[in-house]
Amino acid sequence: MTPEQLDLSRYLRRGDRIVLGQACGEPTTLVEALIEQGAAIGELGAFIATSFSGLFTPETAGAFRLSSMGAIGALRTMTKADRDGRGLLDIIPIHVSQIAPLIARGAMPCDVAMIQVSPADAQGNHSCGLISDYVRAAVDKARVVIAEVNEQVPYVPGELIPASAIDVAVQVSRMPVEVAPASIGPTDEAIARFCAEYIGDGSVIQTGVGAVPDAILRLLLDRRDLGVHSGMLGDGLVDLAEAGVLTNARKEIDRGVSINGALIGTRRLYDWAANNPAIRMTPTCYTHDAGVLGQLSRLVTINSALEVDLTGQVNAEQSGASYLGGTGGQVDFVRAGARSPGGASLMVLSATAKGGTISKIVPQLSGPVTSARTEVDVVVTEYGAAELKGQTLAERARRLVAIAHPDFRAELDRTAFEIAKRGF
Repeated sequence: MTPEQLDLSRYLRRGDRIVLGQACGEPTTLVEALIEQGAAIGELGAFIATSFSGLFTPETAGAFRLSSMGAIGALRTMTKADRDGRGLLDIIPIHVSQIAPLIARGAMPCDVAMIQVSPADAQGNHSCGLISDYVRAAVDKARVVIAEVNEQVPYVPGELIPASAIDVAVQVSRMPVEVAPASIGPTDEAIARFCAEYIGDGSVIQTGVGAVPDAILRLLLDRRDLGVHSGMLGDGLVDLAEAGVLTNARKEIDRGVSINGALIGTRRLYDWAANNPAIRMTPTCYTHDAGVLGQLSRLVTINSALEVDLTGQVNAEQSGASYLGGTGGQVDFVRAGARSPGGASLMVLSATAKGGTISKIVPQLSGPVTSARTEVDVVVTEYGAAELKGQTLAERARRLVAIAHPDFRAELDRTAFEIAKRGF
């Protein structure tokens, strides 16, 4: 079937709940059809974990009610808009590793799965291509599976979708969503230098995408036998592989293979991953599983925060009335890195926001607790690394003040003094 032949009213029912492939695995042709045809079907709901396509806007939001685990990527614009005083994006507080199990048991309804896959292999199996996290769970649960079979999506080893599981196949040839590498500034480089000190030969890395992760990876080209076990990866992975640094040779499991759930980058990354036995795309029941992660030593996990309070609590979601991030896979990897022999869990953030007018090391969080202080290991800013595990609340406060921006340390010291005086 061609995109022009796709009539969603033949497959969707009024009130259906749709689960969409996310990130660079977003089925953009199907999303465009949903935007155009959804309002006529009526009362549709759609869930997508992240989006970078720019297709979801206040102008297109009338076709269905959109929900997500956060405001990541282009979805951030949706949290800033409203219609008749009501927001246009419903936030579901959820770890990305919980999405598939909740779909499977029906707690997150999935009547229709809309996914993007590669062309089929000789056995009739499609690769999930650029995203494999909750895709199979949605396919297994949905009444109707509509797949965008994209000639330009690479066949990446790992999670497969048999042609027999697809009810409607829409044939397209278009560039998948790309996310260009972020610009790296002096602050990012300073944070990266402190983070790189925790990553030695044989370390296994989990990281996201963005300026700080890219800056960190650039500092690792002199390491040996690095490994990867991550929920997402960007173009920086290719640099490590081409330099001979990324071998996965010392991992206790999956030796020789980088484990990943989402490829978020450009054509350079996609071409590298195509038919490459050195990478395997797996669902979150493997990438984020505590039992799997517990088998890895020297695991260094790198996650980001909007703000950290003086006891070590992390907010990665909301700043006051603005929803800016999401829970993602942070908690799963924070726990795993902190508990890995020879590993570490790094929570990274710049010391200030809004042109240096606001401190991101704060007396109290302005939003929810994403990662509890009992889980947080090392907090890193451009002013240093504060190791918190095993430290008293008073010592935590002292160490966090030391990595705050100097302009805010006197104010933070007053709160730290109160914590030290109370003992809690």
